[in-house]
Amino acid sequence: MNQGVDIYTETMAAVYADQGHWGKVADIYRHLLASEPDRLEYADALAEAESKMKMNAVYLKAPEQLVHLLGQWIEMLFKVEALQKLKKLKRDLNRLG
Repeated sequence: MNQGVDIYTETMAAVYADQGHWGKVADIYRHLLASEPDRLEYADALAEAESKMKMNAVYLKAPEQLVHLLGQWIEMLFKVEALQKLKKLKRDLNRLG
């Protein structure tokens, strides 16, 4: 196993799952499935662990995406402010001329 898991039991998989270590959970269920390929509950647990791993990968990217969106939002605020100033200038010029 590539993540240093030494105990390959459902109980250990449950402990890792409670801690959010989905890669380790998946490794355990892969090992268990190799020993007992007919155990459908192992296949289901492996599928769930792999799904959680994918979701975690998406959430880890979320801060980067939020920083990008925040930057866009700030840029739009400046544009709105500049547009409001231009509209005020246009109104003032129309009153004078």
